[in-house]
Amino acid sequence: MPNRKKEVLNKKDHDLKDKIDMNDKLVRIIGIQFFGFVIPNATGLVDHDDRSILYLVAAYSYFMLIAFFIWQGNRFLLFRLEARYNWFINPAQKVIMILGANVFYTAPLVVVMLLGWYSLSDAPVNWEVIRLTAIVCVVCVIFITHIYETVFLIKQQESDRIKSEKLERARVQAELEALKNQIDPHFMFNSLNNLAHLIDEDTTRAKLFTENLAEVYRYILSNKDQKLVMLEDELLFLNKYISLLQLRFDTTLQVRFDLTEGDKLRYLIPPISVFFALENIVKHNEISRRNPMAVEIWKNENDLWISNPIRAKRSLEHSSKIGLNNLDERFRIIVGKGIGTMADERFFKLQLPMLPLAS
Repeated sequence: MPNRKKEVLNKKDHDLKDKIDMNDKLVRIIGIQFFGFVIPNATGLVDHDDRSILYLVAAYSYFMLIAFFIWQGNRFLLFRLEARYNWFINPAQKVIMILGANVFYTAPLVVVMLLGWYSLSDAPVNWEVIRLTAIVCVVCVIFITHIYETVFLIKQQESDRIKSEKLERARVQAELEALKNQIDPHFMFNSLNNLAHLIDEDTTRAKLFTENLAEVYRYILSNKDQKLVMLEDELLFLNKYISLLQLRFDTTLQVRFDLTEGDKLRYLIPPISVFFALENIVKHNEISRRNPMAVEIWKNENDLWISNPIRAKRSLEHSSKIGLNNLDERFRIIVGKGIGTMADERFFKLQLPMLPLAS
């Protein structure tokens, strides 16, 4: 149990160091020397008249020692209070604690050290000078503490911002992974249905379908962790998927592209998105010799449009309820803009926003 307590305390100290770590060594060296020289001169503690160099060196060394104890002690107390009290939770309590620490540490220390100075220098004690010096030191300490607190707040805000960004990235990544992981069973469910249909009709084509399915699924797995791919790569993969579908539907399924080669090289798009749009068409529409399906794919400004005539199935297969909501969420996370849909009595159109490459 004592070891556990020690581990907790060590962890707190480590967290405290991470929270308020700052490189103020140079500032402390300059500040201690500055106050160790200025304050005794300003309050008349050091008399330069007929004083030897040895005396002056000893005097300023002593007052710099006082400045060192004041600075280091108040710094230690401030860092401890910083770990225990929060400006945003109870600011009044923190102000009281900091001022109390400044006054009740600095003032007694100054009085004791100055009494020691008078004793060492064999001079009569001047309580007025002691009082003035204590007040000046407390005021200086409060001023420096304010600077430290300002730095703490700036560092804390920056740390909170970084933590917030990391948490947001982690949240988005987790959400995106969850959405992507839904695609696999959705695709496999539809593919197995297609395979079952082919096995009943043509075992040779069913075997070829299985081989092509493995190639298509390989692309899905290799790009699953990618946020964006070139439009050209997505369309090359789509052509493989179309070949796969045509093993089942033959010429009753046609996909026409109205895109230039330049368009394919100028845009990025979330992977497997155009494939998923086409898969959605196949799932929800009847495709037969009586009702052939002609899909049109074209670009308009920075959007990819996919249009198909509506041939609603009489008996819809079981749906995993992923649908276009999944696709919309993926685009909102990755592209920053959701998909668009347009439908009338004859046609359904899907709008996929793309990201243009910087020229």
